Amino acid sequence: MRQILRVQLTAGTALLLGLLLAPAAEPIPPPLVDREIFFGNPEIANAVLSPDGRFLAFLRPWHDTRNIWVKRVDEPFSAARRLTAETKRPVPSFFWTYDSRYLLYVKDHDGDENYNLYAVDPAAAPTAGADIPASRDLTGLKGVRVNVYSLPKHEPDIVYLGLNDRDKAWHDLYRLRLSTGERTLLRQNTEQIASWVFDLSGRLRLATRTAPNGDTQILRVEPDKFTEIYSCSVLETCSPVRFAKGDQRVYLMTNHGADTDLISLFLLDPETGKTELVESDPERRVDFGFAVFSEATEELEATFYQDEKWRWYARDAGYGADLKWLEVQLPGQQLSTAGTLDDRTWLVTAASDVEPGETYLFDRRARQLTLQYRIRENLPRAALSSMVPVRYPSADGLTIPAYVVLPKGYPPRNLPAVILPHGGPWGRDGWYYSGLVQFLANRGYAVLTPNFRGSTGYGKKFLDAGNHEWGRAMQADLTAGVKYLVDAGIADPKRVAIMGGSYGGYATLAGVAFTPGIYAAGVDIVGPSNLITLLEAIPPYWESLRRFLYARMGDPGTPEGRALLQACSPLTAVNDIRTPLLVAQGANDPRVNRREAEQIVCALRDKGFPVEYLLAPDEGHGFARPVNNMALFMAAEKFLARQIGGRFQAGGTPEVEKRLAEITVDPNTVVVTAPAGPANPPSAKP
Repeated sequence: MRQILRVQLTAGTALLLGLLLAPAAEPIPPPLVDREIFFGNPEIANAVLSPDGRFLAFLRPWHDTRNIWVKRVDEPFSAARRLTAETKRPVPSFFWTYDSRYLLYVKDHDGDENYNLYAVDPAAAPTAGADIPASRDLTGLKGVRVNVYSLPKHEPDIVYLGLNDRDKAWHDLYRLRLSTGERTLLRQNTEQIASWVFDLSGRLRLATRTAPNGDTQILRVEPDKFTEIYSCSVLETCSPVRFAKGDQRVYLMTNHGADTDLISLFLLDPETGKTELVESDPERRVDFGFAVFSEATEELEATFYQDEKWRWYARDAGYGADLKWLEVQLPGQQLSTAGTLDDRTWLVTAASDVEPGETYLFDRRARQLTLQYRIRENLPRAALSSMVPVRYPSADGLTIPAYVVLPKGYPPRNLPAVILPHGGPWGRDGWYYSGLVQFLANRGYAVLTPNFRGSTGYGKKFLDAGNHEWGRAMQADLTAGVKYLVDAGIADPKRVAIMGGSYGGYATLAGVAFTPGIYAAGVDIVGPSNLITLLEAIPPYWESLRRFLYARMGDPGTPEGRALLQACSPLTAVNDIRTPLLVAQGANDPRVNRREAEQIVCALRDKGFPVEYLLAPDEGHGFARPVNNMALFMAAEKFLARQIGGRFQAGGTPEVEKRLAEITVDPNTVVVTAPAGPANPPSAKP
């Protein structure tokens, strides 16, 4: 117990210590929560208020698939009208045009991430023989990924978008007229432009370009040329946010400079290149998070920073007063707001570690707050477990921020535990509701979600500490997390599992391959097994990120880089794996090709080691269809219960049991899919 006292005593750690020192009690765990409640379709989700404040669009299931519905704000949800008819995959993203005339949405094919853009007029009459208005495919291209750059407020019939139909690696710039579908080429992208930036008046002003060495260049766009006005290295951040009121300067997030660690918010003059600091974290702990701007005045209203929890700082007195009033009405919640064009009405979502989200309409003048819906209404909030922020030392003395979730109703001692590293790896975990975390805690596991080195949000030094450290120091941070739980008496050292998706899946494979005595089970979801084949098969539209990936991971074009990548590939150490493993993969994954799963499954099979394999033919990088998610976690909870002794829900609905049988693959039948070839021809040069 003395070990935990050496950990930095944050408020979260103090709370955790109090739990550990509490007198032992007989376990009274809450009932098992049905996995359908965790992973099935929410009844209502993702509401978006129209800019004129008259309508609310949201996702609701139809034929067990999330579709777009719309209602007037003064109507009950029972009066909502359906606008789409997807029956296979949920609508992934949608948004209003500024005139509230159209809802725009994107969809791909079975998770291949080649998104096309669609429009539907919510006021249009249903088409003949149908009960919904027609959706128009505005791009209608196969194997092409659409990027939306700008919807001008003062020209709401226009969308500026990018298409990579000419060159898979780079997007040409188009202007699309929504009312007619007319598409006009504005700029053919022959200069390796990564993104285009428009000002508040809808004028093309800036572009960002990736230099051959991976540096980011911010360019002023002129009729016949580009002029560089700002740049940062491949290992730094510099990104335009939006133009300031008056369109004379642009807000910029950057940590450029040898003596600069945290990302801060600046104003950049596109004519002179001069910058002015707006704000850096007042507590000097984390990177700048995001800014909120008024649609009515176009002024900066508040800044937000993600520390152990989100912190905010008002830049506008009215915004700050309203947010403080809301915090009194909704105590203990983290609030997000989205306003109408006149800024009189907000859509407010209140959420926490044990609250998936309550959505309200807020009349700012009347200070009237009206509940609209609760996400996952049937989820028993009382059965959920608190997320406690902690910090622990890694093997080399670096402090690792993390969150511990203890299963409700169990003494926090000698528990089975799951280490849950996030994806990316250039992302981070935070204090919020996670269905997977709560699902695992409900099954009786202590859960650790660590922000290992290489995670974003904690400054440049912490991020750079992960360079070339996949499977090495980054993995050691996870091992230190296991030690933290064991030394604190929370985890049984013989019953610790590791589980994750994307980079978290890689960390799972690396954990069982490079530290085989640490983990008793592993669940890999769309994780790469061979870093060389991973980089050889990156999607073509990631070309602007190639040098970034090489700088962070290792360059396969150099002997030393290739040797590093091979050494850090779990497939290289497959003979050291002796941990039971469940592997799950989407067949159409464009980021982590199915070959990554097949390689490790075949290697384990060929050495005579048992491995379980799930392959969803209608998924990509992660599972979007609820039936596939529930089949995956039905298999995972049985697997974990068998290996480290947690609870599990026996059986499932006939649909889920049928789906699990369909996506379960006999390892003896697996062959490694031949690569489709490099993302770009070998002759292609920057």
